[in-house]
Amino acid sequence: MYLSKYDKQALEILGFESFIEAYNTIGLAIKVKPLSIRNYRDEFDPVFPNKRKGWHKRPMFQTRVEMLNKYKDLDIEVFTDLIKNIIYQNPAVNLIEEKVESEEDKSRTFAKRLITGQAAEQYFRDNYQSVPAFNGLAFEETTKFGCGFDFRVLHDAGFYAVEVKGLEKAKGAIGLTNKEYKTAFYLKENYFVFLVKNFIEMPVHDLFKNPIFSRELDFIKSERTIKQVSWNASV
Repeated sequence: MYLSKYDKQALEILGFESFIEAYNTIGLAIKVKPLSIRNYRDEFDPVFPNKRKGWHKRPMFQTRVEMLNKYKDLDIEVFTDLIKNIIYQNPAVNLIEEKVESEEDKSRTFAKRLITGQAAEQYFRDNYQSVPAFNGLAFEETTKFGCGFDFRVLHDAGFYAVEVKGLEKAKGAIGLTNKEYKTAFYLKENYFVFLVKNFIEMPVHDLFKNPIFSRELDFIKSERTIKQVSWNASV
């Protein structure tokens, strides 16, 4: 309904270049098939003033009618917050982070970065067994530990560390934080970068073992000066 009512404006707010990218990314992030999201949008299209006809040849399902009556009068800011509360994995924290970043003019990319990251991690959960080295193994999530990788894939001799990255197109650039780089350097062949790419068409993945020493990747160190602001009070 949100994508139907606000059309391209909705894509701009969430940072997506196309509806296909939105379907693929949001679908993975919330564990729904991309086609289902498109169908939901199309069902509301006859109601809203956009160029698509949608499913105008049949009555709207009753559940959609109830949804329409409940949310059709929401303004765009309230509706956007509602959508983000549904999509964001940890909305109570993520929405605060987004508002703080907006003061630094980064809010346009926050939603897309977060949703793409969630989508890439879900893609890994769904597809990691297709990797021969991981087949038949269990994994543990480590994102919240801040240890330099997102997943531990457990095996008899220990574990493989897996850092998941998302890329909207088939080609582009990926980056490692300093902690991720140092962890990958230390773990060497037990560290993998699992890259989920091409959300603009159809998500696929590449796997890079021992990425720091891989011939396929050439990481270049980039340094920048960050202005650190602190606030102090006497007690």
